[in-house]
Amino acid sequence: MYEVDRQYKVIVDPAVNDRMYDHFEFLARVNESAAERLLDQLADDMQSLERLPYRNPVFNRPYLKSGKYRYMVSCERYLIVYQIIENTVFIDDVQDSR
Repeated sequence: MYEVDRQYKVIVDPAVNDRMYDHFEFLARVNESAAERLLDQLADDMQSLERLPYRNPVFNRPYLKSGKYRYMVSCERYLIVYQIIENTVFIDDVQDSR
C-alpha cells in the first residue's frame, strides 16, 4: 500500500513537453484561450501526481509490461501516462484519446 501524506517528485519526459506544445499550437490556431486552458489543466493534473499517484488506474495494453504504467484522464480526452518508481512519478506520455 502507499502512504497518504507521502510527497512524490514528478518528472516530465522532455518529449512529453514537445507533444503538449504540439497540441497547444494546433488548438491555438482555432482558439487561443482554449489552448491556454488546456496547457494549464494538463500542468495542474501532472502536478497533482505529487500526492496520491496510485489513485489512477493501471494502463493495460498488450504491448506493455502489466502494471508498469498508470494513466490519468485530463481535459476530458487526454491521457497522462506515467509510472511510479519509489518516490518519483515519471510522466512518459500524453495522448489524445479520441
